[in-house]
Amino acid sequence: MNELQFGQKVRKIFDDITASKAAECNLKRDNANINGDTAMGAMLQYGANTAKEYYLDTMIDPEIAYLHEKGWIHIHDLDFYGWTTTCTQIELRKLFKGGFNTGHGHLREPKSIGSYAALAAIAIQSNQNDQHGGQSIVDFDYAMADGVRLTYSKHYEEGLNLYRQIGPKECTDYDEQAFANDYAIKKTKRDTYQAMEGLIHNLNTMHSRAGAQVPFSSINYGMDTSWEGRLAIEQLLLATEAGLGNGETPIFPIQIFRVKEGVNFNPDDRNYDLFKLAMRVSAKRLFPNFSFIDAPFNLQYYKPGHPETEVGYMGCRTRVMGNVCGPEVAPGRGNLSFTSINLPRLAIEADGDKDAFFIHLNQILRKVMKQLLDRYLVQAARTVRNFPFLMGEGVWMDSETLGPDDCVVEVLKHGTLSIGFIGLAETLKALIGKHHGENDEAQALGLEIVHYIRAFCDEMSEEIGMNVTCLATPAESLSGRFVKMDKRLYGVIEGVTDRDYYTNSFHVPVYFPISAARKIELEAPYHALTNAGHISYVEMDGDATKNLEAFEAIIRHMKECGIGYGSINHPVDRDPVCGYNGIIGDVCPCCGRRVKSVEQERFKRYNPKTTE
Repeated sequence: MNELQFGQKVRKIFDDITASKAAECNLKRDNANINGDTAMGAMLQYGANTAKEYYLDTMIDPEIAYLHEKGWIHIHDLDFYGWTTTCTQIELRKLFKGGFNTGHGHLREPKSIGSYAALAAIAIQSNQNDQHGGQSIVDFDYAMADGVRLTYSKHYEEGLNLYRQIGPKECTDYDEQAFANDYAIKKTKRDTYQAMEGLIHNLNTMHSRAGAQVPFSSINYGMDTSWEGRLAIEQLLLATEAGLGNGETPIFPIQIFRVKEGVNFNPDDRNYDLFKLAMRVSAKRLFPNFSFIDAPFNLQYYKPGHPETEVGYMGCRTRVMGNVCGPEVAPGRGNLSFTSINLPRLAIEADGDKDAFFIHLNQILRKVMKQLLDRYLVQAARTVRNFPFLMGEGVWMDSETLGPDDCVVEVLKHGTLSIGFIGLAETLKALIGKHHGENDEAQALGLEIVHYIRAFCDEMSEEIGMNVTCLATPAESLSGRFVKMDKRLYGVIEGVTDRDYYTNSFHVPVYFPISAARKIELEAPYHALTNAGHISYVEMDGDATKNLEAFEAIIRHMKECGIGYGSINHPVDRDPVCGYNGIIGDVCPCCGRRVKSVEQERFKRYNPKTTE
């Protein structure tokens, strides 16, 4: 591409994003977490899409650039190709010890649950500006427990002093310690609720990334059985249930409740009450999602008493556990980059010839691997100064051993390079006329295809001595991009290109009639193969809060089938006048007002056209 052609493309990007074309512009919908109608949002999109063109034209191998532009593969987060990595799993306890520096000043070590929650939001905000992906806290309950403990101690001392001031004559029902304990518990509960409420409000309102985007935040919890850790999660869930200021459902942080036998799964488990509360809140607010420590591919890393071995997920499914370069733990690691393959196109091109499909798949896999390694070399050339929080504050594993001008090439190896895929259902339809929800032959072939990708990743990990993993790609705008291009090339093919989107990763298509239990059973084996991340979800009709028994039965079935990460999707309506949250038909069940469809607010996660 010459300078004139590049200039013309840049001009077209600007025109598409601004003014009257903005509402229909696909570029604006590339990231649902950015408001492209604002000045800062439009500027961010303009810069991002111009950067994509620059990298494709100047930095990426022309053959790889061709594959991306023509829709054979998709290089995710292309606008950050030459700058940074994708995501990190943050360990708050390590970060908070001694305090940390945001780049604009040093923050002292927190001394109360309020400051613990506030600094958790600041840590996510600070790291979001060093990376383009999500920020996941892996030890949220354990970290917040420390804050609760400090707050309780402070209030206990206050209670002792108050008792001594009032005198035992006015507190005949209490001795000194009992009075101080009751006083401290009451005050600590209040402070903890306010801290969790503040965290939720902060993470849904801090447009701290380029002035146009809230951080994509996730928190993992559910395993701490201490009184302090339990209180923190109880109050977090209650604050989530209450919603934002006008009763809106909070999107962030994406909450992930870890499920484990012996901890919270069964009625006699210490945290079973929190599991029940988590399901009640999820039935109303869609969150938390649920991860399963007992899934064999998660359990293999778990060591009781070592929270760092508890699997951590991102809200958009990213998982980092295995490590050929160091400790196999969750904290301080993340995905470096990932690229997805257009599986349906390979199937269409194969025209029913499975051998031809696998030959072409192998060729594409090798090209993607080359691209990921090329990108890694760009990322690895950076120094600690380029990641002042991520590396400078020791968030990333082993980065605390580096100086400001040291290269990050070695420590980045703790991260993962991931190969993703999309549209397995349409791939199977193109190859044998059925998808995996329809018959056993298709299911067997689907597993064979994903197993082939995983085996390739494992082979590359051993060959190059880096973590190469298989990802069940979150579809995002990619689901529409691929099918739109393929429809132009091959026309409308029934069951393949006849919709506006390809089905998310290995999922059974959303339009296919299937029971929740059967869908879980079919998708579960793919979780074991997609070690870079995965999610399964099922749909519930009606008001999920009215059928908590069915909600729990679904979650329990996920656990028993070996799902690694799952969620239940259901409609959530809100009356903007009275604030009622639930299912609304023509009449609001709270205030009796007849509700017009245009003013009814419906929040529904996982739209198949955009998916996360």
